[in-house]
Amino acid sequence: MGKDKLRKFAENKTFDNVIQPTREEIISNFHYKGKWKEEFFKNENPIIVELGCGKGEYSVGLANHFPNKNFLGLDIKGARFWRGAKTAIEQQIKNVAFLRTQIELIEYVFSPGEVDEIWITFPDPQIKYKRTKHRLINPVFLERYKKIMKEGGSIHLKTDSEFLHGYVNGLIQGMGYTVLSSHHDIYGAPEYELPSYVRDIKTFYENMFLKEGKSITYLNFKI
Repeated sequence: MGKDKLRKFAENKTFDNVIQPTREEIISNFHYKGKWKEEFFKNENPIIVELGCGKGEYSVGLANHFPNKNFLGLDIKGARFWRGAKTAIEQQIKNVAFLRTQIELIEYVFSPGEVDEIWITFPDPQIKYKRTKHRLINPVFLERYKKIMKEGGSIHLKTDSEFLHGYVNGLIQGMGYTVLSSHHDIYGAPEYELPSYVRDIKTFYENMFLKEGKSITYLNFKI
């Protein structure tokens, strides 16, 4: 393991906006489950979760945009979200935190109805059919998300993959969910059709894809 990763891991341990439980701690009655507002954020504001948050740019950007909401970025790779956690501390953004865990354990992390919204930004599209089960949006994961979300809560997906955009669009309609917004090119759509933060907040990967001339798609749906 490189020295830079070791440095980031060590620094994460000193951050009060980073939670790094073991798998056993999460499965065995995780302390914050059902108590994120009361025990961690210490307010009654809505909870928005970013799955596979990477460097944490979107979690931090949304927290800055919505000071009256709580944001939690989930990722198994702590060396990645170190950047977001450190930025939040440097900028004194108090309503965002990061949890190091596997996304398939999400039902052990939150109680039913505890999450208001979910964001998924630039996930691996897992194009090959045999990899379907690894997509962050598939029938199994959608059922997990539905269990932890507030009734009427919505999921946001930003991706450069037209394949993934189309797959999810068809999947959610087939499952009887409601599409609230669907765009194949957010930068080609009229400004009034999208909230400003969908365009204004950009991840490392989004900037990279834009330089390559790829279109960025957006989907928001209610489950």
